[in-house]
Amino acid sequence: MKLSPPHVPQGVTLAARGLTKTYGSGSTAVQALRGVDLDLGRGELIALLGPSGSGKSTLLNILGGLDRPTAGQVLFQGEDISAAGERTLTRYRRDHVGFVFQFYNLIPSLTARENVALVCEVASRPMRPEEALDLVGLGQRLDHFPAQLSGGEQQRVAIARAIAKRPDVLLCDEPTGALDSATGILVLQAIAQVNETLGTTTALITHNAGMAAMADRVLRFADGALVGAETNPHRKPPADLEW
Repeated sequence: MKLSPPHVPQGVTLAARGLTKTYGSGSTAVQALRGVDLDLGRGELIALLGPSGSGKSTLLNILGGLDRPTAGQVLFQGEDISAAGERTLTRYRRDHVGFVFQFYNLIPSLTARENVALVCEVASRPMRPEEALDLVGLGQRLDHFPAQLSGGEQQRVAIARAIAKRPDVLLCDEPTGALDSATGILVLQAIAQVNETLGTTTALITHNAGMAAMADRVLRFADGALVGAETNPHRKPPADLEW
């Protein structure tokens, strides 16, 4: 029986209701998510905090339409996408969601500008590659290849690629995990700049509690469940974070 979409408060871009994900079956079944409910408000920057294996990446993959829940619903702007067909999910990912992962996944033979342009060619309302790269502080590195860029610069190209489509939602899975603290701060500054400038609803996965101070809200996960939520009265600039 098809579930009717539950009520979602006004101003919420992305919501989860009773989200459950189980891998395998029987005695070998692993429950990655256990009935998660959450709302991501328009323009919010949310930190998802918790140890490895707590379900954060599984949650992000389901919210972004890369995976399907075993039970529960995902609602984008009030519309249930959790039971949508592949064509609808592809359109959702293409037009509305930007992804940033720990590894940059840039094409080595293309310049920074050309890597970003790949997304612009398929997006419905893209910005110019130069504009996206300038937004993350790489306006002077447009024609450099990935091998000519530092790790932090490559990650910022990946962020520019993700936001060039002007997504409603930006999902970042450990974007500083492979970087030192100084370089990681530059990447977090780029994410914060995108959030503030474009008003993109942003979810940032981390196991580093020091990063949580840059967010509007902090959602804490353990064993596949949402176990706590806090609101920061003031967002701390990435440069002021305790790494």
